[in-house]
Amino acid sequence: MNTEAERKARMKRIVRVLKKLYPEPKSELEYTTPFQFLVAVILSAQCTDKKVNECTKVLFTKYKTARDFANANPKTFEKEISTIPFFRNKAKHIRAAARMVEDDFNGVLPKTIPELIRLPGVAYKTANVVLGEIYNMWDGIPTDTHVRRFALRFELTTHTDLTKISKDLEQLTPKADWKYVNNGFVLYGRYTCPAREHDCTVHALTKLYPRAAHIWPKAK
Repeated sequence: MNTEAERKARMKRIVRVLKKLYPEPKSELEYTTPFQFLVAVILSAQCTDKKVNECTKVLFTKYKTARDFANANPKTFEKEISTIPFFRNKAKHIRAAARMVEDDFNGVLPKTIPELIRLPGVAYKTANVVLGEIYNMWDGIPTDTHVRRFALRFELTTHTDLTKISKDLEQLTPKADWKYVNNGFVLYGRYTCPAREHDCTVHALTKLYPRAAHIWPKAK
């Protein structure tokens, strides 16, 4: 493993590229209201954004506010999101989170990580994605499968636990640049350097760290 100074220097170069490629961090999940975005993020666990957007295109015409989701009929709601993996658990979490937002936060999505992670179905990653997208507050670096993959490929961490990877990346990156990391790695992984093994020696980030061309982490 490289020294922390080497990892920080490498991360600085990586972030510089990500900022140029993706200067405006923005999720590809579609939504109108803040609570709809939280719902979309919960649905996106182990599911593609494309699949989520197909589901929510109709769903979000019916449910807009936390109150709408809290008052949803359980069986009807399950059926409405049944195209999404683990829809029963997600339906339960979404309705419970909606009820908590309605009862404890006057229907307004909270603005802090400790408050957000109180909500059912919301952990560190989801809380930070929501804070960044809705409130433009970047209090952490969310780690999903894309971020995990690149953190390991570029040897920025030795951990495989998502929250521990987040903490490592936060340690290596100035807070002012945290907002570019998740969005940048997600879009880079989605459209430039996918997870399947391939020749990526000419890719912008691999050029910064050629060893990455030979590192292919296994999925969790």
